[in-house]
This record gives sequence, C-alpha cells and structure tokens, in this order.
Amino acid sequence: MAAAGTISSRRVYTGKVISLDVDQVRFPDGTTGELEMIRHSGASAVVPVLDAGIPDPDIILIRQYRYAANAYLYEIPAGRLDPGESPEECAKRELHEETGYSVGQVRRLTTIYTTPGFTDEMIHIFVAEGLTGGVANREPDEFMELRAVPLSRAKAMVHSGEISDAKTAIGLLLVEASRRPK
Repeated sequence: MAAAGTISSRRVYTGKVISLDVDQVRFPDGTTGELEMIRHSGASAVVPVLDAGIPDPDIILIRQYRYAANAYLYEIPAGRLDPGESPEECAKRELHEETGYSVGQVRRLTTIYTTPGFTDEMIHIFVAEGLTGGVANREPDEFMELRAVPLSRAKAMVHSGEISDAKTAIGLLLVEASRRPK
C-alpha cells in the first residue's frame, strides 16, 4: 500500500468564509485522482444551559434564517474561529454576540468534521452553564430570534426532525446524555 496524501494543490477561489482548492491526491491503493476541497478555518458551537441545577433546564436556541437551506432553522450559537483564536474563546464570543449571554467557563463536548467528503471544516462543540444576561451584538447578516426550550423538548425536536442542523443535534444529544444518571 502506498501512502495516501496530497501530491499537489491549486487554489481556485478565496472568499470571506471559504477557499476552494483542487488537489491532486494519492489514494490508499496507490492510484491518483483530483478532488475539490473546501477549506474552512473551523468553528465553535455552544449549548447554552439556563438553570443547570434543575432536571430539565432550558436551552437557548436560535431560530435563524439560512439561505443555503432556504428556511429558518433552530441552532445553537456558533461561528467561525478568528485567526489565532482558541475554540473555547470562539465559543464564548459567539455565545455573547448572538445571545447576549456571557459565561466564565465553557466545557468541551466534542469536535466533529461537518462533511469530510469535501471540506476540512471542523466544529468544536461546547456546553455553557452559569450564564449572565446581556445585550447581543449580531452581525448585519444574522437574522435570528432566541427561544428558551426545555432540554427534553429540544431532544424531541431533534428526534422529530424539527431540529435538522447537525452541530445542534449532536450538541443537544451530548448534553442530554451527560445529564442522565450513571
């Protein structure tokens, strides 16, 4: 078996959010081919938990218009990493910008690839508890409203398909699983 990997890479587009490369690659069986790869700086997402001490705490969800889906989706706060920014700091920043809530500490739940068939984007998912209210500072292209939803309802929304955003589903299910009695 030959070592798989990149033989060459050619940048064909650089945008504000993504770049597109065409890579000549060697596959694990030794053959070669060309792949289009979307390059992304990575992102963080955070599950904001209100009243964490109660059995079924409220979760802050964002109902946001997403052009690619041509629909309003329920999501947890998330956004791209700034250059040099840690995933934890990004999670805190996005939580504050999108919801107005601040938190001293966030706890890492997991890191996922969004769609590894064509992008290197990774999202670091956190949970935030002990929130302090404040004023949101959204981007001009962010059209969203906040909804406080009991965790049990949020889990049901995942199972019914009402929540179809992958990072949100994973974050909510991990938070719910972490709260179950051992």
